[in-house]
Amino acid sequence: MNIINISKQKIFDNKNQVYAYELVFRDTQNLETVLSSNIRGTAQLIISSITSPELDKLLGSKTLAFINIDEDALLKGILDVLDKDRFILNISENIQLTENIISKIIQYKKRGFILSLEHFDSSAKMLAKFNILFNYIDIIKMDVVLSEPENLEKVMAKLKGGRVKLLAQNIETKEDLKKYMEMGFDFFQGYYLDKPDIMEIVGSKEPAQFIILQLIKIIKDNNSTEQLEFFIKKQPDLSYKLIQFFNNSKKFSVKVESLTQVITLMGRDKLLRWLLVYLYSETSKNPASKTILALAIKRGERMEAEADARRKDKAYLAGMFSMLSSIFETDIRELMNHIQMDNDITSLVLEKKGPFAPSLIRAEKAEKEYLKQMMLENFEKLHTNDLIYTLEYGGVEIDRSKL
Repeated sequence: MNIINISKQKIFDNKNQVYAYELVFRDTQNLETVLSSNIRGTAQLIISSITSPELDKLLGSKTLAFINIDEDALLKGILDVLDKDRFILNISENIQLTENIISKIIQYKKRGFILSLEHFDSSAKMLAKFNILFNYIDIIKMDVVLSEPENLEKVMAKLKGGRVKLLAQNIETKEDLKKYMEMGFDFFQGYYLDKPDIMEIVGSKEPAQFIILQLIKIIKDNNSTEQLEFFIKKQPDLSYKLIQFFNNSKKFSVKVESLTQVITLMGRDKLLRWLLVYLYSETSKNPASKTILALAIKRGERMEAEADARRKDKAYLAGMFSMLSSIFETDIRELMNHIQMDNDITSLVLEKKGPFAPSLIRAEKAEKEYLKQMMLENFEKLHTNDLIYTLEYGGVEIDRSKL
């Protein structure tokens, strides 16, 4: 089981309301680590945690989160799965501002992320270092312990009341809070206000599952083709498999020039169908995954054929989604809440209700009839353990005295 400790500390506004949390990640040695790809396993685990339904448990459904980032996090593309409406990219004070890094920071700003500077000590040296970014920075976390009082006052005089919001970091006493509120800070953080709360998060064994679900969410939210392309580009294996599928499709006999071309020609419904197939075939470690994939496709096609013309695409998706629980260890209800699919599909997956329920019940009946026949014909070949697991997982109580 993949586990990581995440500490969260509240950040308050000047009305004493919680504005956001700062999230700090700790690796397997319990050492603090930024959202970096220096330790690939840690980065994947963090991504799988903060792009999953665990996020709402961690922060609540609407609260913002500061996440500390460095050069690797910016350059390796691991930030691309983050929701710009939930996460504030908190730039490390030690970051090396190369031309490439500056370009990446500006790129994330243009994509709609809120940007902040961490542990700003108000010195002339730090002002000079970050001067080039001030037009893009939204929040400066000014470290009131590291800052010389006269330097702090100069920066406050220059920036207070402007576009950039100012956060007083390391508030340790009641007197500190009063002093910095009077100085005109917008936000406050420190042990006097809130001590970090350490939480244990269980990450997905397969972060790729959540990456694909995030992409499904982007499609369903009707984001631009440019955003779709940007996201897919950051997943090389996904890009390769998509282009491979496109090239093998008899419907399209053109040479691929860009992902935008592929997305446009396929259309969103076709792309969504392909993603579900990819999800079943590539991310499932279940030994029966090939059969489950075939069954999911067959179920989707059966339900599509039975649906009226207006709802065929939706019926196919409903059939595919009805089997998602076979490859996820996470509660399927949380997954469906995360991606917020159409109500008819969600009702079918969670409750077997809605307009597609009769079609699903017929499909399941046909599947079970065939499998029942297979079981009877091959009963002598089956292992006792496999039979026990099947019955136990199906909620069938076994009379142990008769074993």
